Amino acid sequence: MAAGLVQRVFVASPRGYCAGVERAVETVEHALALYGAPVYVRKQIVHNAHVVDDLERRGAVFVEDETDAPAGAILVLSAHGVAPTVFERAAARHQTTIDATCPLVTKVHVQARRYAAEGRRIVLIGHAGHEEVVGTMGEAPEAILLVENVEDAEALDLPVDTPLAYITQTTLSVDETAEIIQVLKRRFPQIHAPQREDICYATSNRQWAVKEMLDQIELLLVIGSRNSSNSNRLVEVASAAGVDAYLIEDETGIDERWLEDVQTVGLTSGASAPERLVVRVCDLVPGAWRYRHQPVLVGLRGCRLSTARRAASRRDICRLTG
Repeated sequence: MAAGLVQRVFVASPRGYCAGVERAVETVEHALALYGAPVYVRKQIVHNAHVVDDLERRGAVFVEDETDAPAGAILVLSAHGVAPTVFERAAARHQTTIDATCPLVTKVHVQARRYAAEGRRIVLIGHAGHEEVVGTMGEAPEAILLVENVEDAEALDLPVDTPLAYITQTTLSVDETAEIIQVLKRRFPQIHAPQREDICYATSNRQWAVKEMLDQIELLLVIGSRNSSNSNRLVEVASAAGVDAYLIEDETGIDERWLEDVQTVGLTSGASAPERLVVRVCDLVPGAWRYRHQPVLVGLRGCRLSTARRAASRRDICRLTG
């Protein structure tokens, strides 16, 4: 692996598991311990293949839809959130639902319902088809308009005096989202903003950590799965600054050609990537890379979340327990 060329690896901090991901994974683990296998999980509990494979080996069964799980089954809902209709269909099938939605996603759902109740049209900044976006749009489908980029914001066809608010997917690029919001505020000066930004702390903190190291590295490796939105955003942050960046599932995804003539590499991981994957990349060091760790620390904002309990109904979802 290009032994002797890479002299230093800068390991970003923070990286890896966020509180919402840890909470969701623990929810499945606790459900397995309490109910035994099989425990059904709607969609991937988090967007990481290693996490999903590990839980499958322990008895979790991942399904695309609640109708794919048997009537009466124990059903865990993923960290990305779901539309209200999912709860209704699960209840009709007498399934016991356990909601592992990240509370920061739930916050966006609550905002969507409140804005719709106030008679506002809602601009949702996010990526079409992402599970979080699908779930959020399901909270107020008649009121929400999806905007994916600056071009969509410029093309938004609404009277300037329309009562309007915006919300965002929690795993977006901080910089790109700011550009979209700037366009919305220019075109619709009265648009209502959330009291606190919707991009979650884990997403923004990891992007800031990457930015801090960019002037010290020649290449960035991001550990994360292809369908992980926040991991892809880390790659984009580096690429936008002119630094080559690659998304890898684990150490087996490293291509030696990337490292030709590279002396300094940055390493980080998405919010759903277990730390053991970072360790496995680092284990390549003694025999191959001969580098030394230089963590990059940034000022952090964050929160502590606890494990979800069983939900008896749509409005009895996440009574959190210590």
